[in-house]
Formats: sequence, C-alpha cells, structure tokens
Amino acid sequence: MISQSVLAIETRGAGLYEFTDRVVAFIRSAGVERGLLTLFLRHTSCSLLIQENADPDVRVDLDAFFQRLAPSADDPAMDYLIHRAEGPDDMPAHIKAALTPVSLSIPVMDGRLALGQWQGIYLFEHRRRPHRREVALHLAG
Repeated sequence: MISQSVLAIETRGAGLYEFTDRVVAFIRSAGVERGLLTLFLRHTSCSLLIQENADPDVRVDLDAFFQRLAPSADDPAMDYLIHRAEGPDDMPAHIKAALTPVSLSIPVMDGRLALGQWQGIYLFEHRRRPHRREVALHLAG
C-alpha cells in the first residue's frame, strides 16, 4: 500500500520548526503497520532534520552554529559570494541547505515512526523572512 501527502509548513523566519505531530497523524490515517516513510522538501534554501525535541536550547545552538558557519552576505567574511539576487541571506541559505538533508527516510514499525524517545522531525528554515514550505510525504507499506 502507498500513501502520499504534501504538508505545508509556515515559517516565521530562520529557525527549526518541529512538525512530528503532523507526520504522526499522516501515519495513523494511512493505517500502515510496517513500511518506510520518505519525506522530501521541495525547496533549496531550507532543509529537514531529525533532532532532539526535549531541550529547546539544542535548536537555539544549532541555529547559532549555522549562522556562524555561513553568515549573511553582508558579513565581510562572505564578500566572495556572487549570488545575491534575493537578498543577503539567500546564498548563505543555499550553503546551509547543501550541508543538511532535504529528504529523510524513517521506518514505520507497529504503526508508529521508529524515532527515538527524544527525536523529532524539523524543517530547518535558513531564510530570515517568513515562507510557506512544502514537504512531500511518501509512505510505502
């Protein structure tokens, strides 16, 4: 059996947005006991992560690390960047997305995602302004 859906995720700017609950609801509605869920992000300036969902400081620290790794194109350290068509955060967002996944595969066991106790599914928005992002879900069971 195959089930598919597309989730829209509204972001408010850069940061990590957990949407595990929406994926769990999709799995429940599909009624699949065993299978493999694939999540695919339909964008090039954000990414997907499986990350700790217990301590919010983890998300803050991850975001801060990536901001230091690829700061805004306004930063003198980034003056070599050519692509600036959509603003100073655009090319750094593409760099961050190139270093992090845009797809995830998660086993479904006994009708549940096989995530660990402290794991959640996140959209990692790399742009400063709000966006409407889409994640395609494909469940094969």
